[in-house]
Amino acid sequence: MPLRVLMSLDAVGGVWRYAMDLSASLAGQGFEFVFAGFGPEPALHQRLEAERWGQLLWCDAPLDWMASDAEALAEIPDILRRAIKDADADLVHLNLPSQAAGLQASVPILVMSHSCVPTWFGAVRGHAPPPDWRWHVDVNRRGLLNSDVAVAPSRSHATQLRRTYGIEALTVVHNASRASGEETNKHNYVAAVGRWWDDGKNGAVLDLAAPLLDWPVRLIGATEGPMGQRLALHHLMPAGERDHRETVAIVRNAAIFVSPSLYEPFGLAVLEAARTGAALVLADIPTYRELWGSNAVFFDPRDPGALAEAVNALSSDPVRRAELGARARVRSMAFSAQSQAVAMAALYRDLLRSNFDLKAAE
Repeated sequence: MPLRVLMSLDAVGGVWRYAMDLSASLAGQGFEFVFAGFGPEPALHQRLEAERWGQLLWCDAPLDWMASDAEALAEIPDILRRAIKDADADLVHLNLPSQAAGLQASVPILVMSHSCVPTWFGAVRGHAPPPDWRWHVDVNRRGLLNSDVAVAPSRSHATQLRRTYGIEALTVVHNASRASGEETNKHNYVAAVGRWWDDGKNGAVLDLAAPLLDWPVRLIGATEGPMGQRLALHHLMPAGERDHRETVAIVRNAAIFVSPSLYEPFGLAVLEAARTGAALVLADIPTYRELWGSNAVFFDPRDPGALAEAVNALSSDPVRRAELGARARVRSMAFSAQSQAVAMAALYRDLLRSNFDLKAAE
């Protein structure tokens, strides 16, 4: 019989794409999924996608970064316990560490940290969370400690987590993409994808650089957030939110892809762009240096002039642009859906085996 995994997700950011791609990759390897959604409800196209790979249920509880205090998360352990029972789950995979805080379960708990408020503040603001946000440190630490295994999508993010929470036992499993790795015809424009209302995505620096760029920019993604956040644009015309298929189509034809992010625990949009052979122009942050190394051009993410200089150097040099695009595409193959699925399946089975052995010994 298939092993059933209860996986938490949300419809706001990259966790959705992570959950869909991972569940699709594991569908033929003896696992089936029940998705427990938190936060704002998904769009119809998201519901339809989730139903291809598992059962989707939506929970009446906020995401931790949308909560006013820890008390707003108090019902999550009970919600998850009921979901575990109703789903007859063999294992729980939580995509927010805070969701494991206070959770008592008879099945193994895997926690994946895709991002968190305290490490966001460290990277974006340069300091610890202010008093109103410091409860996140406690609730995330409790969730990480309550898990049977805690996973990070990059060594850089694992380092941030260790520094912030004092948690040493972290496993790194890189994120992946199921996007095609075939070469595509490129056009003379720059693509950028993100939740631009999030200051961590640093859309403001791209907007300031826009008048200095020789090529137009296709800015894909929301500029207004679910809690009133907003990126004010003065030079760029946003392409707006697009579903995943539309986004991939726009990125596929872009000769250059830019990510100015100040905070990225991994950066799935960059990986999907690299798969198409786009030349990568990336913020000089530890995650991007770790993952892309000599296969990208880096710039100071707080300097619009440096961003424009890096992009214009490539837009005027087709040979260098093609070389970087080819190298990015080759490098992207290291983050394959198959390698991620093998690593996660091994973690799942190790947890299930340990849980079985523990019960047998009781």
